[in-house]
Amino acid sequence: MDITWYGHSCFRLGERGVTIVTDPPSDDMGYDRPRIRADVITVSHEHPGHNNRIGFRGGPRVFDGPGEYEVKGVFITGIATYHDGRRGATRGRNTVFLFEFGGITVCHLGDLGHVPTQTQVEALSDVNVLLIPVGGLHTIDAAKAAEVISLLEPNLVIPMHYKTPVEKAKLHTVSKFLKEMGLASIPPVPELKVSKSSLPAETEVVLLDHKRP
Repeated sequence: MDITWYGHSCFRLGERGVTIVTDPPSDDMGYDRPRIRADVITVSHEHPGHNNRIGFRGGPRVFDGPGEYEVKGVFITGIATYHDGRRGATRGRNTVFLFEFGGITVCHLGDLGHVPTQTQVEALSDVNVLLIPVGGLHTIDAAKAAEVISLLEPNLVIPMHYKTPVEKAKLHTVSKFLKEMGLASIPPVPELKVSKSSLPAETEVVLLDHKRP
């Protein structure tokens, strides 16, 4: 499976002819929005930085809420969560998406704003690759992100939704998160190829450089 980051919370997940795009951003976020073929688009919540459904080839199916779906052998589960720590009273709802394909389970937390409940942790207990917001302010911050990781124990962690040189939103940089994880700076890679056999036994953090289309 190939994982490419387009900035903010937008990833391309590709495996065996199936392409999934998560949380495509609006054009004013500072990133070049992907204009690619997609089979599936997921939208964690209806904020402009996460719900740009236009410009994709292939007539993709769009999933924007909780439920169980299947597209071309890929099983997708949407889990209801909140965008804040007050059960949605401040920023509303958020959908966490699980993608099961190629023997690997990828979890995109969207704009999760709280530490998951025990029931939610159980639903996310088999995650191999965790795509997690770490920039705070509008989502969980670096400390809570580290707490979520300790609860879910994924094999790979890819941070998202943090300040970069082109990011327009007022977020924290990824350095705070790395410090919380006890890590020094990590050189970003352009994309990540993941297979079941390549998954590390212990949790490992990978930084992706955002792709310029």
